[in-house]
Amino acid sequence: MALMTILQAVNHTLDQQMEKDPTVVVYGEDVGVEGGVFRATANLQKKYGVERCFDAPVSEAAIVGTAVGMAINGLKPVVEIQFSGFMFPAFNQIAAHVARMRVRSRGKYHLPLVIRMPYGGGIRALEHHSESQEALFAHIPGLKVVIPSTPYDTKGLLTAAIQDKDPVIFMEPKRIYRAFKQEVPEEEYIVPIGKAKVVKEGTDITVVAWGALVREVQKAMQELEQEGISVELIDLRTIKPIDKDTIIESVQKTGRFLVVHEAVTSFGPGAELVSLVTQNAFLSLEAPPTRLGAFDVTVPLDKGEQHYLITPQRIAYEIRKLINY
Repeated sequence: MALMTILQAVNHTLDQQMEKDPTVVVYGEDVGVEGGVFRATANLQKKYGVERCFDAPVSEAAIVGTAVGMAINGLKPVVEIQFSGFMFPAFNQIAAHVARMRVRSRGKYHLPLVIRMPYGGGIRALEHHSESQEALFAHIPGLKVVIPSTPYDTKGLLTAAIQDKDPVIFMEPKRIYRAFKQEVPEEEYIVPIGKAKVVKEGTDITVVAWGALVREVQKAMQELEQEGISVELIDLRTIKPIDKDTIIESVQKTGRFLVVHEAVTSFGPGAELVSLVTQNAFLSLEAPPTRLGAFDVTVPLDKGEQHYLITPQRIAYEIRKLINY
């Protein structure tokens, strides 16, 4: 076991998979020489050379487009979009080619391709650096969308993504890249894509979150526990496919449901989860299934960001409303 941050877990996993499988290649803007803007790929070029870890031109469309060709021809590219807000030039490649290749080729071609991207706010960054666009990817058939919240899950999910024969969007919550350390096994292991985790069992309400907001919910829970409110917290881990069974089983037990996410509220993942609960656990509900998301505005710059981000106080407030409904 080794103590790792999420960032260290990413680097460790890439190193381990590159050492194990010579078809794994890693590239993106500043990924090679500098080791990435957050140093997630530090020292990989030194160890594996410029043919397997290299800097790409400042062209997201080219990064993803070349990865499609590599994957079709036997490689396993793991590409980095420097910030998730920069992915729009590559969106045509993702929606028109990455997600469709297996269908287009009638199963002849699979794309064992991972697209990594830091996402979310909380670091007081510039415009296009703080978005949470998981719903955009989840809406496209043919893509899997993964968001870890701990170093342990980061390694297990990234290993699963790299070894998956189909494309995976791997979104990394940069706000907690270095926020804490956790014991992570040094040997290879897999956390299955599509399986949520019950972080803490409870009896009064089910709360679903992912990424950096899992920790914010845990902070709210500390306050609520002193009031005698028992929260069952589920870390979704995979936005697509959704682990429906774990969520429905929990809501049938607690009778209340809240989903918390950093993405804007309208048309976000929360709407899908509320619909899921309404359709499958309606007779168990004691309060309306509710979503708590960001305001429907562009992520504010530095001075306004604290008014936009979901806080433990807002989470606790929504939970109390549902408990007292």
